[in-house]
This record gives sequence, structure tokens and C-alpha cells, in this order.
Amino acid sequence: MRKILIIGIGSGNPEHMTVQAINALNRADVLFIPTKGAKKTELAEVRRDICARYVTRKDSRTVEFAVPVRRTEGVSYDGSVDDWHAQIAAIYEGLLSKELGEEGIGAFLVWGDPMLYDSTIRIVERVKARGEVAFDYDVIPGITSLQALCASHRIPLNLVGKPVEITTGRRLHESFPEKSQTSVVMLDGEQAFQRVEDPEAEIYWGAYLGTPDEIVISGRLAEVKDRILETRAAARAKMGWIMDIYLLRKGADFDE
Repeated sequence: MRKILIIGIGSGNPEHMTVQAINALNRADVLFIPTKGAKKTELAEVRRDICARYVTRKDSRTVEFAVPVRRTEGVSYDGSVDDWHAQIAAIYEGLLSKELGEEGIGAFLVWGDPMLYDSTIRIVERVKARGEVAFDYDVIPGITSLQALCASHRIPLNLVGKPVEITTGRRLHESFPEKSQTSVVMLDGEQAFQRVEDPEAEIYWGAYLGTPDEIVISGRLAEVKDRILETRAAARAKMGWIMDIYLLRKGADFDE
């Protein structure tokens, strides 16, 4: 039976690769590399670099495939994501049937960690549920952008004895700071932090984490939010894309 390896490759630094991930790369007959258009060539280049550095098998090969653009106009968020996943699932099914023999092993290289705000596992499960291609799969964890953010800012993720929330920009207003003293925000195209008015809130922001283009800014939110907005806009204009994450915090260790 075909085998799929879903491998977390870290947030942009090839040295984020774990020994387990490197070993998994070298188990694969075919390495699948997604491309996301000319503006995001760096994302594919990191994957190519990882394969060049760590794959020692002479008989493995890479297959690149284009990821469709998610439609957002005229459809709900859930509907948009569902349609997008269905399109990608059809692509995956074609790759598995055309590029892998019945006993072949294929690997998908996933940015960050496959279990945190990534849909590769969900999409692979869709393909499996369709029953057109028989396969099993394993998941190999990776370093997340959340970990990279905290490392770059040299901060612990949590306050002592207190919980952490991981959320999106769309949902931030539901929790911080009233319900959560530490909120990590991913997938925020609207920069929801600028609507947080609490004067005691602090922010730790980072973009392109782990890459040579990494940018980090931290401080009291009221004092640095305009700087973050300006820096983010300039970086996106220069690069043509941006991948960022931030942590909002209010309070301190041992506060009641």
C-alpha cells in the first residue's frame, strides 16, 4: 500500500529540521513541493533547499505542483476554505495515483507543523475518504512559527501557571484581554491588534520568522502598533507577500 509522510519542516530556517524529519525525507520515493505563484517563490525555494541539504537517496525525485488560489469574494469564510480544500484534495489524489506506485512512499513538506493551523492532514483525510487511492500516512511534527516567535523575542510562551490561547485575527476580540492574558494570533490579514485599546497590553510581533528576512518588533501595544503596521506594509510591498504572527500579553508571572 502507498504511504504518505506529512513532514513539518519548520518556519523558514532549514536548520529547523529535526532528525526524525530528515529521516522521513530519506524514506520517500517522491517529494511533493507546492508552488504558490511568482510572489511566493521563496516558500518553494526553502523546500528545495531542504531537499538539497538533507536528502541523500540517489533514487528519490521531487514533483512540484501548483496550489490553487482560494476564492474569497461572494462566499463565506467556511465555504471558501471548504471549496479550496476540495480543489487541493483533487490535486493530491492525482499526484498519488500518477506519481506513486502501489508500494511507493511520498512526502509532503509542510511549513511549520502539520498540526497547527495547517490543513494538510484534513486534505489527506479527504482523499482517503474518497477511496479512489489506497494509502496510509504518518505525521512528523515540526518547529512552529509560534516557537520561532518566542525564541526570537527570548520570551516564554506562557505566564506562570496560566493558560495560552491560540486564535485568529477574526476571533481575537472574543478573548483578549478579558478572557485570556496571553493570546497568540495567527492568520490575521486585518491586523486585529490595532483594535485592542487596553493600555497595559504588550505585543511581540514577527514576520518571515526563521528566514534571512526575519523582522521582530515588541513593546507596549499602544506605543508600537503604528510602527508594526508601517513595517508590515513596507515588507509586504517589497516581498509581494507576508507571513507573520504575534503574541499579545497582559499581566505578569505570579499576578493573581
